[in-house]
Amino acid sequence: MHERYSRLALFTPIGKKGVGHLRRSSVLVVGAGALGGPVLEILVRAGVGNIRLVDRDYVDWSNLQRQTLFNEQDARRMQPKAIAAYHYLSAVNRDVHIEPLVSDVTKDNVRDFIQGMDVIIDATDNFETRFLLNDAACEAGIPWIYGAVIGAYGASLTVMPGQTPCLVCLFGEEIPQQRETCDTTGVIAPASQMVASHQAAEALKLLTHNEASVRDTFVAFDLWKNEHVEMKVSHKRKPSCPACGDHPSYPYLSGQKGASTSVLCGRDTVQIRLRNVREWDLVSMAARVRSLDNEAVYNTHLLSFQVEGHRIVAFKDGRVLVHHTKDTATARRLCAKYLGM
Repeated sequence: MHERYSRLALFTPIGKKGVGHLRRSSVLVVGAGALGGPVLEILVRAGVGNIRLVDRDYVDWSNLQRQTLFNEQDARRMQPKAIAAYHYLSAVNRDVHIEPLVSDVTKDNVRDFIQGMDVIIDATDNFETRFLLNDAACEAGIPWIYGAVIGAYGASLTVMPGQTPCLVCLFGEEIPQQRETCDTTGVIAPASQMVASHQAAEALKLLTHNEASVRDTFVAFDLWKNEHVEMKVSHKRKPSCPACGDHPSYPYLSGQKGASTSVLCGRDTVQIRLRNVREWDLVSMAARVRSLDNEAVYNTHLLSFQVEGHRIVAFKDGRVLVHHTKDTATARRLCAKYLGM
């Protein structure tokens, strides 16, 4: 064990004491894909004692271009990502306790997922889950690390409840409409690897009690355009913030905001409705999905397209119907994947 972590111990800010802190730490990683994979591997190789991994998706052939924990056999078997990641990571470091959970993160289970964790890492692909994690982390006082990647663009932010602005302080209460997703625009592996490196470095700082070194900026970059920006955000913290302010209401955790799902009676269809959503830009959405379905139907009221054997109908008011399923988790996964919700 001494030899395994010797290079970490030689790094002065961590040292032998920090290695000990890592061995006693617990981390929640939500998502095992392009961001979660590299983050998980870094943390497992660093000897973080306990890792809880939550992912709702399965391995697809399109994942293999950038998602480092999976192989062709995983894609052929449509292995759940959490299980495939568990098998890979367990072979890397058998002394790390990894708890794989094949599950969606919702307001009903998020408190259970974060319980006992020292740090939460966002490796998701949608803002609803991020806002939910933000609420839960702020309520519990647990630091969490935001990450996002699309195309060659990436961004990261470390949120320390009670000390720094949270995601709602920066983005507002409403779910931003994502004009692009990885499945409509694409993504290059170097961008996801860089975001994951930022996230993992921040996690190591927090877990080894190097809080003074935690980055106090929102970092964003575009590797293709050779752009890199860091913005000071300390002044963005808002006393009126519903997640981290003086009188928090935790709107996503309480169910006041976010998406509600229901299976339509007598129909093989799930309805998803975003609460308090602004009107969607169906024109931009239609342009994206036509690369997936050139027979997509669009008018001023709705957008309808076929993907993965399901008909998805998005209405201007933020409501979505996912046909040919009664499984709400499947419906949510498809909406996150292709609509960015």
